Amino acid sequence: MYTQSMDTQAPEARKAIRTAEEAVLQERFDERIDAGEFIEAKDWMPDDYRKTLIRQISQHAHSEIVGMLPEGNWVTRAPTLKRKAILLAKIQDEAGHGLYLYSAAETLGISRDQMLAALHSGKAKYSSIFNYPTLTWADVGVIGWLVDGAAIMNQVPICRCSYAPYARAMIRICREESFHQRQGYDALLTMMREGTDGQRGMVQDAVNRWWWPSIMMFGPHDADSPNSAQGMRWGIKRVSNDELRQKFVDAAVEQAKVLGVTLPDPDLKWNEERGHHDFGAIDWSEFWNVVGGNGPCNKERLATRVRAWDEGAWVREAALAHARKQEAKKEAA
Repeated sequence: MYTQSMDTQAPEARKAIRTAEEAVLQERFDERIDAGEFIEAKDWMPDDYRKTLIRQISQHAHSEIVGMLPEGNWVTRAPTLKRKAILLAKIQDEAGHGLYLYSAAETLGISRDQMLAALHSGKAKYSSIFNYPTLTWADVGVIGWLVDGAAIMNQVPICRCSYAPYARAMIRICREESFHQRQGYDALLTMMREGTDGQRGMVQDAVNRWWWPSIMMFGPHDADSPNSAQGMRWGIKRVSNDELRQKFVDAAVEQAKVLGVTLPDPDLKWNEERGHHDFGAIDWSEFWNVVGGNGPCNKERLATRVRAWDEGAWVREAALAHARKQEAKKEAA
């Protein structure tokens, strides 16, 4: 009887009821965001908030997984057993970070298979920094120092993201990224202080190649970033792109002095009035070219991930078969 009554209600009336209810829910959501409260997976949230989180978290997860590839190329060629063990531990951490983040994204109603399908089709993006080649061992150290350093600068504020599952995942990730940054810097310091002239030149060459892509990691200028303002409003982002980039440059300048390397920017200088370092113009055409799939290693990175997915099909099938077998045993007991 009640079902029939609801079915006979005019569509316009049902829509009006939903709209009124959603308005109340939206108001409550906004109040919670303004109060700095965390939003949990089962809480009501606007569709755009959910979609923004899925895009950001899945992109972050993809970046962790694809980010294993440039360094994995050097596991068998690390100069010492110690460096090999450290690099293996770091790559293992990155795999774990991807799993944490895929799990966080799944709480928003998207499956892991859907996210990976988007990555493999080229629809979903990952950080453009991982589309550059690692030509020498020094590149591995510079990735730790600059790339992971930029990642930490980006990610520490996400520990206070308004979406609680993402924020919780980031706490452990940031702790481990700090280790990654330190190991990279230590490797470079060893090469610069104890290495040959050729090794010191290798470090400088790697810095020259990775500096600009590293500062592009913070994304477009705030005025040119379509999602930045709304992300800040929702508490998904806590600090703007340009603020984070400035903090990174200021920190890197002092670290470069200790290392004894030169950062490849003739316009880089201290601005006493601003209390920050001025730096040169970023070549955004390069950034967008790489984001668009035309970087040095875009095709190679994506092909490697797709091949790994295809070759791992038997593992997934075996795991599902085992799960079904275990479930059948439980039902029979």
